[in-house]
Amino acid sequence: MAWSYHKRVKIIPGIHLNFSKKGISTSIGVRGANINFGKTGTYLNTSILGLGLHNRQKLSHNSIPNLPENLNPILCETEDNIFSSDVEEITSQDMQGIKEVILTVQKQALDLKNDLLKIKKALGNSKLRRIASYFLLYGIIKKDISEKIKEDIRLQKEVIIKIQNKIEKSYVELDVEFEDEIQAEYENMVLAFKNLTKSQKIWDVTSSHSQDTKITRSAASALIDKREVQFGIKSLPYIKTRFEVLWLKNANGADLYIYPNFIIMHSSALQFAIIGLNEINFFHSYSRFLETGTIPSDTKIIDKTWAKVNKNGSPDKRFKGNYQIPIVQYGEISLSTNTGLNEKYHFSNYEFTQKFGSTFGGYKTLINGLTQINA
Repeated sequence: MAWSYHKRVKIIPGIHLNFSKKGISTSIGVRGANINFGKTGTYLNTSILGLGLHNRQKLSHNSIPNLPENLNPILCETEDNIFSSDVEEITSQDMQGIKEVILTVQKQALDLKNDLLKIKKALGNSKLRRIASYFLLYGIIKKDISEKIKEDIRLQKEVIIKIQNKIEKSYVELDVEFEDEIQAEYENMVLAFKNLTKSQKIWDVTSSHSQDTKITRSAASALIDKREVQFGIKSLPYIKTRFEVLWLKNANGADLYIYPNFIIMHSSALQFAIIGLNEINFFHSYSRFLETGTIPSDTKIIDKTWAKVNKNGSPDKRFKGNYQIPIVQYGEISLSTNTGLNEKYHFSNYEFTQKFGSTFGGYKTLINGLTQINA
């Protein structure tokens, strides 16, 4: 029983990506056994909207109604709830092979962990048997019984170490081979992302709902819900790679991990999606917000308005205690696919947002061109 875990251990293939001007090739396991994932990709979409008037408003004057916390009026198109579909529905067809490899690794790790629990339990029982044998004296009288228990304990400890080593090695090795120009583009994107993570505030926008400006007397035509999140450099533990991976926290769903050729949406060990970068619709822009709260130190004030306004922008004098509100500039990025990815983020630092949007867009455009060559 102690050695049955060997039946569960499989040779885990690695994933090799080759990025060259001739296209992108992907091989799983032995080099040369290429499985090409080249399909005509979605072209980069960038836009500078800049006309949306957003408002993060928490009014306290008795004559002006309070808004629910986290709801922020905006002047732009509305999207209702902003969240991605279930991860089981999002994986790109061209990424199914890579997903199967990762699933194999995850299932093996879970099986080994279950085996580890069983062996540890058996070890505990063996130790109890040894103590009981001496307490009841038969371990002293019958030396062979005592020696058999000692041998069981030794073997079980040995197996525990071996299983732990196997668990540590249950990962996929992701090897990426870049041509110099392509690697430079990727590194520029990573550097821009690192700067973006330094934004004092990062928000995940989770919903956007319209409101009647005639009734509210507000310059904003919609309410949004957004939650503060973090970004960083972090790879999934079951994928080892020498390249830095971009991590985007998701407030209402699976986190995003951006690798050189795909994005992983990760909910749990066995629930995740893999999306080819060529399928991503990507936008970066800026948003004008009415900010009544604390203004982040890296945010610029670009204008002012009133809590209650007339159509011409002048203050509505019917409201007692009407007051001016600063308009600030926040950065915005959004990612979506036809298969169900739908995420939007706001950033207190617009310049960092613009730089990341530009470099991510440039890298994605380059990747799109390569996948079309290889299709």
